[in-house]
Amino acid sequence: MAIYFDLDGTLIDSRADLAATVNHTRRDLGLAELPQDDILRHVGRGARHLLANAIPEAAGSDSPVELFMSHYGEHMLDAVTLYPGVRETLDALHSRGCPLGINTAKPRFATLAILEHFGLTAHFASGIVAGGDTAEFKPSAQPLLECARRLGREISPDDWMVGDNWTDVECAKNAGCKSAFCAFGFGILRDSIPTATIQSFPELLTLLHSET
Repeated sequence: MAIYFDLDGTLIDSRADLAATVNHTRRDLGLAELPQDDILRHVGRGARHLLANAIPEAAGSDSPVELFMSHYGEHMLDAVTLYPGVRETLDALHSRGCPLGINTAKPRFATLAILEHFGLTAHFASGIVAGGDTAEFKPSAQPLLECARRLGREISPDDWMVGDNWTDVECAKNAGCKSAFCAFGFGILRDSIPTATIQSFPELLTLLHSET
């Protein structure tokens, strides 16, 4: 059994930094700021999707992406935190020998920097797939299949995709594995139906124990 994790809203609470960076980009473009919730509803399908929806006034221009990436690179560690119990839970899974992967739409430079910042990189070995690493984003199965490949595996029906967004649930479904929806995150479930729902990250251990 392998376990694959989303990043934003699953392992890390990055709401403040993401919203601040989008609003900084809007200000640079001479636009008014948006409420945080209006920005966060578009997280989960890559930076271009986020900006196309959070800054529709600049649709078709590369300027928002360039401004966002530059500012986020400088401020992505300002307020980001791990959700309670993440480190301890990952340590426990790692010590059990569970293959662990990251399947996120977050840009690769930010994904690696944040994992390194929290000392979690070694937990995932080569199994890290970030935004832009594959031609398609979640809910396509492609990034999850690639994540498994990088771990030297194939997706099994016993594997789990853990995330806080409907895209994670549908990605798992499309790849043929189970999904655990993180209700504590800031994603949106829509009408997707996960295999299980957890209210806190440490509940994952109980869930996985019950499934074995």
